Amino acid sequence: MNIKKVDIYKLDVSREYAIRVPIGILSSAENVAVKITTEQGIYGWGEASPFAPITGDCQDSNFITAGKLAALIKGKDAMDTESRMREINRFVVGQPSIRSAFDIALYDLRAKAAGLPLYALLGGGRREICTDLTIGLQDTVDETVAFAQRILAKGFDAIKLKVGRSGLEDVKHIKAVRQLVGPHIALKIDSNQGWTYQEAVANILAMAPLNLQYSEQPLAAWDFQNMRRLREKVDLPICADESVFDDKDALKLVSSGAVDYLNIKLGKSGGIHTGLNINAIAQAAGNRCMIGCFAESRLGLSAAAHLAMARPNIHYVDLDSAFKFNEDPVLGGMTYDKSGGGLLHVPEVPGHGAEFDEDYLGRGEHYFV
Repeated sequence: MNIKKVDIYKLDVSREYAIRVPIGILSSAENVAVKITTEQGIYGWGEASPFAPITGDCQDSNFITAGKLAALIKGKDAMDTESRMREINRFVVGQPSIRSAFDIALYDLRAKAAGLPLYALLGGGRREICTDLTIGLQDTVDETVAFAQRILAKGFDAIKLKVGRSGLEDVKHIKAVRQLVGPHIALKIDSNQGWTYQEAVANILAMAPLNLQYSEQPLAAWDFQNMRRLREKVDLPICADESVFDDKDALKLVSSGAVDYLNIKLGKSGGIHTGLNINAIAQAAGNRCMIGCFAESRLGLSAAAHLAMARPNIHYVDLDSAFKFNEDPVLGGMTYDKSGGGLLHVPEVPGHGAEFDEDYLGRGEHYFV
């Protein structure tokens, strides 16, 4: 089943509000959509959602690189995912977001050809998965609390809060939210590399009574040694995000004793192919995983939700990016439960179940190979 054509689109979607983190601001989705079609007419959709402060790429670089990757795989067997991703990953260093888009499209296509939902193609069964909702860095404690109140009103039972402020300023924000939500709402914190080792120790110890689930990427991505020291110093589990792009990073992190959890993001890992390897390494080492996102639409999130459903070792779910979109360019795919609670619904159809509205995509730049 050879690849006949690859369509490449720019995808721009505004968001209800920006998410501010210590290393940047996610104010809109500036993504790239990829559609891979075989000679038999079966097609798969993928999505790139670059965030330069982490992934080192952007919409324009993804858009250009996509054409080169399309030329690389055109005419070749779409079912041989292993070979196609090996070729793609050897062709370019970096650009993980667009590599992920091709990976997702190939898995979607392969699952459609097999007549299976993607989670089933990956060897998994249906299970209930729920996402948290994220609060970005707010200027005042009152603003953070007001945001948490809106999340409670939407029925979510898990909140992730961005931290990384100077000194012990974060403690006031987290304490105020815990007082608001009570003891039964799950709270987790994400520093996005915003703390020094000393700040991380001081803040996590000060937050010890607040019953947090974990601290995500408290230190610089490269600082594995201090991540290990921090993990030995505090009781709160440590989760790596920016520190883990691929399975090689995962192996270094777990073998050095630096983490409890690993955050798989398809846009960092280059897609499902490497995400599966990251989870396998974590599981073999007795570590759990979470699945996260950048600014993907429901299409990119659908692929991530299928991966999470197929691998119970992916225990924590942070797939909230499309919840904040002003427009929805996706047909089908993963949906958020209307009653709230963060429950995600994945359709029982072949592939990941999502397609882009090509009339919507037609608003932006487009070419094909």
